[in-house]
Amino acid sequence: MIYNILVTGGAGYLGSIMVTDLLYAGHKVTVLDNFMFKQTSLNHCCHHPNFTVVKGDIRQKDTMLKLMKEADVIIPLAALVGAPLCSLDPIGATTINHDAIELMLKLLSKNQIVLMPTTNSAYGTGDKNNYCNEESPLQPISQYAIEKVEIEKELMQCPNAISFRLATVFGMSPRMRIDLLVNDFTYRAVNDHFVVLFESHFKRNYIHVRDVSRVFQHALNNHDVMKGEIYNAGLSDANVSKKELCKHIQKQIPEFIFIDEQIGKDPDQRNYIVSNEKIESTGFKTEFSLDRGIRELIKGYAMIKNSRYGNI
Repeated sequence: MIYNILVTGGAGYLGSIMVTDLLYAGHKVTVLDNFMFKQTSLNHCCHHPNFTVVKGDIRQKDTMLKLMKEADVIIPLAALVGAPLCSLDPIGATTINHDAIELMLKLLSKNQIVLMPTTNSAYGTGDKNNYCNEESPLQPISQYAIEKVEIEKELMQCPNAISFRLATVFGMSPRMRIDLLVNDFTYRAVNDHFVVLFESHFKRNYIHVRDVSRVFQHALNNHDVMKGEIYNAGLSDANVSKKELCKHIQKQIPEFIFIDEQIGKDPDQRNYIVSNEKIESTGFKTEFSLDRGIRELIKGYAMIKNSRYGNI
């Protein structure tokens, strides 16, 4: 089935991959983005007759009302993502991550579909065995996670909504993010050849950015059986600790050294193992392994140098 899809924040890390894939699948896609990072990550889509782009703010009711009238499906990606960015702008985080989504939900018609990314960082430190599935109690430990939990409760009042609790995303994207853990550690391995680890035994789950796009398309194609549910989305063979992640990177960059520091505390206290059995039971399978993603990042970092204030 071909849909008219509104993607907010479509020029971001996830969106610039997902929008391209949706267009290739034959859908009509409208992107609403404020382009706060001055990104040009959708340049390659402008030739496509089914692509429309609007510069604007999801917090503006008139803008959202006009665009939502034409949409069969809304994918709200616009957000201040991650605890550090939310800490820098807590008011902006609340108005974008919570209030704007609340507004969108109020404007929904009963037949419109919503596919929304939330986060499995809301699991916090997991249970005593650090194991989490969709029924596990949520223990958010950052403003970002707290507001994602609150808005997910409201989202799931909509019968046509699906929430994806995404694992930590990795991989190359036209709107690159080097701050994400796999991307960050691989960048350090390529450029610095070392990293210092605090609480290296802490585990979390990961998913490639292209598999995020694939799971959203899977939901579009199987909406009738998946709607009204929450799904973890990650690589089942990538519930790995920071130390194990470094070993994966070291296999491809042998000169990479990681130091396990015994004194000190990681400000990010997430530590959990996530089950992805529920999404897999719908027929979804990830395609991009952790090692494949690391190889991809190594290639990408031959082209990217994070040297805004350097002279080389």
